[in-house]
Amino acid sequence: MAALPVYMPWLMTAGFGLLYYRRIRRHFGWQPWRPRRNVARIVLLSVLALLLGWAALFLPHVAWGMLGGAVAGVALGLFALKHTRISARDGHAGYIPNPWIGGVLSLVLVGRLAWRWYSGAFSAGAMQGGSNASPLTMSLVAALLCYGLVQAIGLRLRLR
Repeated sequence: MAALPVYMPWLMTAGFGLLYYRRIRRHFGWQPWRPRRNVARIVLLSVLALLLGWAALFLPHVAWGMLGGAVAGVALGLFALKHTRISARDGHAGYIPNPWIGGVLSLVLVGRLAWRWYSGAFSAGAMQGGSNASPLTMSLVAALLCYGLVQAIGLRLRLR
């Protein structure tokens, strides 16, 4: 197996940083309504949620964490929908999400990933053993998935 170039970790970090910047940017300010993108988001998040539920069958030590995270994500998504303002600009529909809810969720995710990385969960040796899934990490994944799904469906219902 060929060794990775020395600059590869830097490129991966920059790529993740760009993706995360785009994710965080969606939590602030007026966002234009894009129905096709919303439907694609609903389909993708639904498939991922089903796969996560299926994974819970094979990872019983994290299943309760996933269930708790999913319930918390649904509750937080419903709460965030109540605090999302619908508005129009230049004849185009849009919305202003609550920046605090999305921002806190984003910071929690980054903090948890940083902690897992710091503790060596993503090193090559740790990945070779069986399941390395943490209940806390999987509950955060479930919470973010369910939060995004509830937000997307709720916006679809409110903006149609």
